[in-house]
Amino acid sequence: MLGSYREVMWPRLVANKILRKSVGSNNFVADFPPDTDQKLLEASGLLDERPSFSSKSILLEQHKTTHLNYKVFVSTWNVGGIVPDDGLDMDDLLETHKTPCDIYVLGFQEVVPLRASNVLGPDNNKVSAKWNSLIRETLNKGVAEPQRDKDVSESKGTNSISQDFRCIISKQMVGIFITVWVRGDLWPYIRHPSVSCVGCGIMGCLGNKGSVSVRFQLHETTFCFVCCHLASGGRDRDERQRNSDVNEILARSSFPRGSSLDLPKKILEHDRVIFLGDLNYRISLPEEKTRLLVKSKEWNILLENDQLSMEILNGQIFRGWQEGIVMFAPTYKYIPNSDLYYGCITYQKDEKKRAPAWCDRIIWYGSGLKQHEYARGETKISDHRPVKAIFTAEVTVIRRGKKIRNLFFSDRFEDTIDVDAKDYSWMST
Repeated sequence: MLGSYREVMWPRLVANKILRKSVGSNNFVADFPPDTDQKLLEASGLLDERPSFSSKSILLEQHKTTHLNYKVFVSTWNVGGIVPDDGLDMDDLLETHKTPCDIYVLGFQEVVPLRASNVLGPDNNKVSAKWNSLIRETLNKGVAEPQRDKDVSESKGTNSISQDFRCIISKQMVGIFITVWVRGDLWPYIRHPSVSCVGCGIMGCLGNKGSVSVRFQLHETTFCFVCCHLASGGRDRDERQRNSDVNEILARSSFPRGSSLDLPKKILEHDRVIFLGDLNYRISLPEEKTRLLVKSKEWNILLENDQLSMEILNGQIFRGWQEGIVMFAPTYKYIPNSDLYYGCITYQKDEKKRAPAWCDRIIWYGSGLKQHEYARGETKISDHRPVKAIFTAEVTVIRRGKKIRNLFFSDRFEDTIDVDAKDYSWMST
């Protein structure tokens, strides 16, 4: 009986994978469901009860636009199907010894092995949950709960928000996994979180290759992070398939426009856009020459023949994209748990030769982002090394206020208040 049930369910699962649409959705994991925006604002004290005014006064809307800079940490890591141990040290990757960032975006590839049961079957979310648990523990190590004055927290609500990091979006498609964390006091200002999954793998639609894109709005600025795993292959012209994957991701990724139809629908319509992942671009040089140049750390010569660098320079598929200066060794392909590149020791005759390459990259599109760090981590459990970057992101903030005009006095007696203020006690005097 069980066997016949599986026979019925397996084709259904495969069909669901093939017909999976790339439209944006709220089907993701988070510490707060996407419909709790109002509750968060109320909890933070940002939606206090509005004061009442006599019929002798009127309120006039006032808006003041300012800009804030937030630190954004971004990383990508192909973990090669390795399930992390409970004691895996994430400090090297997350740089917790430095001043914390405001937003952390971590992308992973191959969080599960890319075998048929994982590609065609249901997603194994236990592995992504374990990664999230490790990230939570590392980011919040040593973060103290804010001191809460009972009278203040109950009357104002402003001290009721913990300063620890919380997950606002977490989404997995087969082996591609992205998770976004923000500082506690930013929660109330995050709106419209959404995800869009695009499969570019087997049959051009399955999720062994492709992307998981996430978007959200912080204050008045929209962000989109695209976690990718593009087509592999080190042969001549294999980069054409990777270019094709990028075109598919940009064309098929789609997000909800929102009730007011004013939200961006496509990736490049967002204000701040970052691509991260195992992009799989290789170095277009003979293997032996590549190995010799890597050994002598001739990064400039290697980068002149790096496929992604050439694509960005040519401005075809990556027109308008930027990448920071690469000053670290190629991140692929290592013998796991070692500092040795694959192929530097004797290998079997039928094994594929894989020259070192910068497969793992972080690039960005448009303005409003300034990169301060671009480096690699040294955790060795995988055949890839992780790559990380730190950005400053400019965010637009609209301060909404009210001008009180007394109908019986001249303009010089007008007072202006900020609706973001938490204390309206002056109204009773």
